Amino acid sequence: MREKPLPLEAGGELPGVRLAFETWGRLAPDRSNAVLVLHALTGDSHVAGPAGPGHPTPGWWDGLVGPGLALDTDRWFVVAPNVLGGCQGSTGPSSTRPDGRCWGGAFPALTQRDQVAAEAGLADALGIDRWALVVGGSMGGMRALEWAVSYPERTSALLLLATTAAASAEQIAWAGIQLHAIRGDPHWHGGDYHDTGRGPHVGLGLARRIAHVTYRSETELQIRFGRAPQGTEDPWYGGRYQVESYLDHHAAKLVRRFDAGSYVVLAEAMNTHDIGRGRGGTRAALRRVTARTLVAGVRSDRLYPLAQQAELAAGIGTGDHLRVIESPYGHDGFLIEVDQVAALVRGLVPR
Repeated sequence: MREKPLPLEAGGELPGVRLAFETWGRLAPDRSNAVLVLHALTGDSHVAGPAGPGHPTPGWWDGLVGPGLALDTDRWFVVAPNVLGGCQGSTGPSSTRPDGRCWGGAFPALTQRDQVAAEAGLADALGIDRWALVVGGSMGGMRALEWAVSYPERTSALLLLATTAAASAEQIAWAGIQLHAIRGDPHWHGGDYHDTGRGPHVGLGLARRIAHVTYRSETELQIRFGRAPQGTEDPWYGGRYQVESYLDHHAAKLVRRFDAGSYVVLAEAMNTHDIGRGRGGTRAALRRVTARTLVAGVRSDRLYPLAQQAELAAGIGTGDHLRVIESPYGHDGFLIEVDQVAALVRGLVPR
């Protein structure tokens, strides 16, 4: 827990900040082997390991972190925080504020810089002055980039996956539609629903359906589902197509484990992402990066297209040429194509 309130970029401060985190491996005596792994929008600190209390599914990069894997925990001390504003143990809208009430709709607006400032406080508490590697994809990539620009002296190597220097108009538009879906739910109550016994689950589920379509590619959806009905259901008579059932499944999974208030706070924070804000623009900001850097995108990603990663690769002077993850899965390819991500990690932290 941070003892002092966290100053916020938009003004004001956030008191009583807590960050939940998980670690794997042991910190070396000289503290030189620490790796920071940053999760995407609805991820959490459970990067690796089996399902368990608070984590209904195995780690989201389970094949990347562990003994003998790319992030070999016999060598590296891996740290994965739950993002500030989240709902898996870190301070967020569902948390209790100092007066004993739930934050709810009063939770302040955050930016990626605020979230990284909180993570810097965690690094201080762990005694880590410099990360051997900072890695993240999508929203996690935004924060990884922010680390390298805000704290270049604390970032030795950097892996950016399926992310961007600034949220684009289309990305903001997709997020805005999802936010309208949540806020339009009659159980939203301006964000103050946590003590009502019922949350905006319909709106959150709709937001997830919208988001999930953007996370996958058109080709994959067509090959996987086509126009097939779901089981014995007949779409002409109120039944669903398989692709609709698929989206329903992912919506139900998210509603069971994620807080709608956190979804709103984090989506809005992603919309604020602009590495060049107050720094003389994107090019000037990227020149601050001193870490050895690899940037990779997913060829079939229609939400964070390769042109955005190409801009990062070209603008970071310590970087290499753009790497491309070959995958039919769209934006989610950075989570699914673990072997290709592992090869990128080994390129930055060879065994």
